[in-house]
Amino acid sequence: MNSTAPLEGAPLIKPSSTDHPLHEAVVDACRSVFDPEIPVNIFDLGLVYTIEIADEGAVTVIMTLTAPGCPVAGEMPGWVADAIEPLPGVKSVDVELTWEPPWGMDMMSDEARLELGFM
Repeated sequence: MNSTAPLEGAPLIKPSSTDHPLHEAVVDACRSVFDPEIPVNIFDLGLVYTIEIADEGAVTVIMTLTAPGCPVAGEMPGWVADAIEPLPGVKSVDVELTWEPPWGMDMMSDEARLELGFM
């Protein structure tokens, strides 16, 4: 068996630094960014896959968009970085777009589903 192959059933989404003191503030900042086509913030839509925070305050956000052809694909990472950068304790922000795994409606929070009338 090839040891470099991912384990079957291993999540494609890297875990977030949820125990970091800045995590909640970064989540709140992500919640201030909205998808222009859907009246729900990008965090509750499930577009933010990973929030990684290094000890020195370097924040890396791995996110996706609802579709690869999203008209704001070029702008959305900048909006997210602009929302996070002013937070006290944040030294740098890197926002990366990924298409794996593809976004799906099942990634939305219950609040987002309720707001969009899916519940």
